[in-house]
Amino acid sequence: MPTAREALLNAAMAALGGLPWSAVRMVDVASAAGVSRQTLYNEFGSKEGLARALVRREADAYLYGVEGVLQERTDAVERLVSVAEWTVGEAAARPLLRALLTGCWGDRLPAPRSAPARFRAPAGPPAQRRADAGAPGPGELVAAVRERSRAALEQGHPGGGHTDRAASEAASAAADGGAYGDAYGDVREEGRVDAREAACELAVRLALSYVIAPGPGDVGSLLRRALSAVTSPTTADR
Repeated sequence: MPTAREALLNAAMAALGGLPWSAVRMVDVASAAGVSRQTLYNEFGSKEGLARALVRREADAYLYGVEGVLQERTDAVERLVSVAEWTVGEAAARPLLRALLTGCWGDRLPAPRSAPARFRAPAGPPAQRRADAGAPGPGELVAAVRERSRAALEQGHPGGGHTDRAASEAASAAADGGAYGDAYGDVREEGRVDAREAACELAVRLALSYVIAPGPGDVGSLLRRALSAVTSPTTADR
């Protein structure tokens, strides 16, 4: 059974499917989740706290999904193609994810706001602390996907299966703390161009371009052509 927190988040997401966020009532969310309204306020503090947790859960679910997609292939190019295709498809089906990736929040969605000072360092498990701190912006999500993609290419994980959920949450927490800069600082400080990192960046940003402005064809075919062009011997010799 889901915890009270998960049940409340599920109920809020279900309500959001039929109503704009401004019309979603806390009492109705609590009733749908089968808990008291006081339990809802104990978990999230306010409707804004519920919104932050809802949006942050969507961001965490997206990054967890990226990790799973990366492990379903062994070929480097196909890994990046899969991430790009999956991102475009998921963004089309999930309005909250689309808003997170693009920064375009409509009136129907719970646009994230900064947490008040008293929520900056709350107690509780990592997932709750991240939710209370707010959701990442589009640039942070791009960086998180890029670094997860690069790590998968470097480690050469065999296909099949998802990463452990605890490891995924730890990776998300590390992203919040800016740990990526430490991991790859030696390359960036010396100013060298890292082809693998550039390919990962290209994949996620090309996916975002299709999310914002779908074009002819599909993102996978275009990404394969782009990666083939930049890695071909003819291009490298120029």
